[in-house]
Amino acid sequence: MIRSLLWGSASLALVIPMLSAAQTGVSDPDARAARAEARMTDDERVGLLIGIMPIPIPGLPVDIPPGVPVTAGYIAGVPRLGVPAQLSSDASLGVTNPAQLRKGDTSTALPSGLAVAATFDPTLAERAGAMVGAEARAKGFNILLGGGANLTRDPRNGRNFEYLGEDPLLTGRMVGQAIRGTQAQGVVSTIKHFAINGQETQRHTANSTIDPDALRESDLLAFELGIETGRPGAVMCAYNLVNGAEACGNAPLLNGVLKGDWGYKGWVMSDWGAVESTDFLEKGLDQQSGSQLDKQRWFDAPLKRGLADGTIPRARVSDAVRRILRSVYAVGADKPTRPAPIDVAGHAQVALKTAQDGIVLLKNDGILPLAKTARTILVVGGQASFGVLSGGGSSQVTPNGAAPRIIDLGGAGLGGLLSRQIYFPSSPVDALKVAMPQATLTFSSGYSIANTAAMAKAADMVIVFATKWEGEDVDSASLELPQGQDALIAAMAGANRNTVVVLETGNPVAMPWLNDVRAVVEAWYPGQEGGRAIADVLTGRINPSGRLPITFPRSLADDPRPTLPGLGQPDRTAVDVPYSEGSAVGYRRLGRARDAVLFPFGHGLSYTRFGYSALTASGGDTVTLRMTIRNDGDRPGADVPQAYLVRRGGQAIRRLVGFEKVMLQPGESRTVTMAVDPRLLADFRDGQWRVPAGRYAFAIGKSATDLGNPAEVTVRARQVRP
Repeated sequence: MIRSLLWGSASLALVIPMLSAAQTGVSDPDARAARAEARMTDDERVGLLIGIMPIPIPGLPVDIPPGVPVTAGYIAGVPRLGVPAQLSSDASLGVTNPAQLRKGDTSTALPSGLAVAATFDPTLAERAGAMVGAEARAKGFNILLGGGANLTRDPRNGRNFEYLGEDPLLTGRMVGQAIRGTQAQGVVSTIKHFAINGQETQRHTANSTIDPDALRESDLLAFELGIETGRPGAVMCAYNLVNGAEACGNAPLLNGVLKGDWGYKGWVMSDWGAVESTDFLEKGLDQQSGSQLDKQRWFDAPLKRGLADGTIPRARVSDAVRRILRSVYAVGADKPTRPAPIDVAGHAQVALKTAQDGIVLLKNDGILPLAKTARTILVVGGQASFGVLSGGGSSQVTPNGAAPRIIDLGGAGLGGLLSRQIYFPSSPVDALKVAMPQATLTFSSGYSIANTAAMAKAADMVIVFATKWEGEDVDSASLELPQGQDALIAAMAGANRNTVVVLETGNPVAMPWLNDVRAVVEAWYPGQEGGRAIADVLTGRINPSGRLPITFPRSLADDPRPTLPGLGQPDRTAVDVPYSEGSAVGYRRLGRARDAVLFPFGHGLSYTRFGYSALTASGGDTVTLRMTIRNDGDRPGADVPQAYLVRRGGQAIRRLVGFEKVMLQPGESRTVTMAVDPRLLADFRDGQWRVPAGRYAFAIGKSATDLGNPAEVTVRARQVRP
């Protein structure tokens, strides 16, 4: 199906066309930016530094210029100089339509960020990013507020589903490739939320406290790798405070690390409603976004007064403007679009492939793939007769196809706008019926546990779909499944030993019923093609290859913060969130404690078997690892060999230093070579990455806890510039 769009143009098939340098005019974006800025008036300069959110929200009045669509952000351009308006759309998972206010406008809805990360496939992440970028351009948007790169530090964070897990290498590579894909379509991408935005509870006033060196080794390393790979045009700073200073007015982070140590050339935009003062400009912020959400339009009249009286350096304003223009010119975001069709079916294939490859088979005692001999199958819960759940908030996409099912949770203002549970119309039940025509499938909502248990006893097997909605501006207080679903699963397992559980969640969940069910599948929020993808994996049409990008803990008892700081207190209560674990995030802290986790980082089962040869390592100034992987089973499939640093100078350590997605036919083998980034071997001390001399041991495995025999190598001491 080819569909024309409402405004703008682009086309995208499975092979995604990218704009050439000649088309984008990127030959010298710095010079172009300098020339344009030099010709501007002060009013024109200031006008590029403040934006609105063009969405009509009760209690938040805003003047929306004629012709500007409902979207996340708008900043007028400078037509006389050919400087385009900035029209921003959320987000990484597809082009959003806030609260469906753009009537009839739909987009391809990707699976959640955690599902993308679970593919462990940077090439697929780039393909997905390109698809979203092309659709954004087609709709007339030249800025995409994507690139979520916050590490999962708390398994209750409501926005974890948008991000890419707990590891800096995985996050950095995946987000960088997605940004590359987006910007190759002539759309500026952000990377966000800078930095250590670890919870939604009290997100405007939570003070993330952490040792600065540990921050460089973890969350900031993910951003550093993502920026190096993707070269995003903009960095979006976060709502929270970092070591006592607001992230959007944090000079050590913005001027010191980002623009200083890393030499970042793009611009820093605020998150919507994250600016507290005009002096944020001198602390490194370049643009106030969604200004009606702030107490004042700090980068408007107050900025003009500061320019006039000399209290704000003119050079700082010029620098901010040039950074914006440089990024716009560098990716060709100033080029006009022309109406053109979009290959909706082709885009759906990108969403389907991402969902298929991101589904993780957590447990399987042999019941999966579904036996063709199963004649009566009871499917229970999760709205599975209609579709699949999606995550809530500003990343929410209105999917292509039939109308979604919306459950409005209520609330006032912007929070109410974000509080919607949306199910995409991609029915796992319907997909299973197509895949298993010989079987009789019956659906029960599970509303009455006793009635459903009676139905379960009469079936050959039971598939329970369990959901947990997560969203922006709200965290979960626990890891339990809501609305009695743990009791429902336990009852189904008690009534029928052939019970399979499919999870649609945005975070890890506790599984008190784990030993009583025969298989568990983590489908995340699987996007608009999720129903088919789940059926493909359950029936074995697709061999599962997803791997966990986050640790599934047994409980919160071992969490550094068993209770969420600020939970239940009035909104905007000032709280400290101490990240005492430092750089030991997730598996780095729990990787050696098998009894502390349900499923470790990197875990994922397959319907075939893979064997690894002995690992070899070469050292010196750099480390290179080599191994051979072989498909020893009778099915084609993909595996993800993972390389970990496990010992350094006699001390146990656990860091992912390499991974690769490898597709193999039965009996096929392939040699994999991984060059290790020296920062993954180092500690950050005294403003430098320092690699100590000594013996280093590395191991290849299927997860952070399932590792083979280590290979040792001697590494020379070295320093790496920050």
